[in-house]
Amino acid sequence: MKMSLILIAVIVIIIIFVIVTIIHMYNNLVGLRNRVKNSYAQIDVQLKRRNDLIPNLVETVKGYAGHEKGVLEEVTKARTSVMNASSVEEASEANNQLTGALKTLFAVAENYPELKANSNFQQLQAELTDTEDKISYARQFYNDVVLKYNNACQQFPSSIIAKMFGFNEESFFQAPEAEKAVPEVKF
Repeated sequence: MKMSLILIAVIVIIIIFVIVTIIHMYNNLVGLRNRVKNSYAQIDVQLKRRNDLIPNLVETVKGYAGHEKGVLEEVTKARTSVMNASSVEEASEANNQLTGALKTLFAVAENYPELKANSNFQQLQAELTDTEDKISYARQFYNDVVLKYNNACQQFPSSIIAKMFGFNEESFFQAPEAEKAVPEVKF
C-alpha cells in the first residue's frame, strides 16, 4: 500500500512538472511572437515618419528642380509601394526601393546650390537621415527578435509545443542582392 502511494505521488509530481514545463514553453513562445509583432510595428512607425516627410521634401525639390520629374515620380511611386506593402518581404523590398530613390533625389539636389542652401531642404534632409538611422536600428532589433523566436520554434523541446499550437517561423528583413555586392573602388 505504501509503495503504491509513493508511486502515485511520483507520477503526480512528474505530471505536474511536465504541465508546468509545457505552460512555460508556450508562454515563452507567445512572448517571443508578441515581441516580433512589436518590433515590426516599430519599423512601421519609422517608415510612416519617413513617408510623412517625403511629400515635403518632394515639394521643396520641385520648387528648385521642376524638370527632374522622373526622379520625383520615382520617389512618390516607391513611397506608395511602402505604404501598400502587406508582408515583411514586400515591405523590405519596397523600403529598399524607396531608399534608392531617395539617394537619387539627394544626388540630383547636389546640382542645385540654391536648393542645398535652403534651410527647409537641409532640415528635411537631416530628419530623413535621422529616420533612416532609426529604421536601420529597428530592422536590426526586429531581426534579433525574429532570430530568438525562430530558435524557440526550432529547438527541442519547444519545437513540439510550437508545432502543436501553430507557432510559425517569421521572415527576416533582408537587404536586396544588389546591395550585398562588394563595391568596386577605382582611383
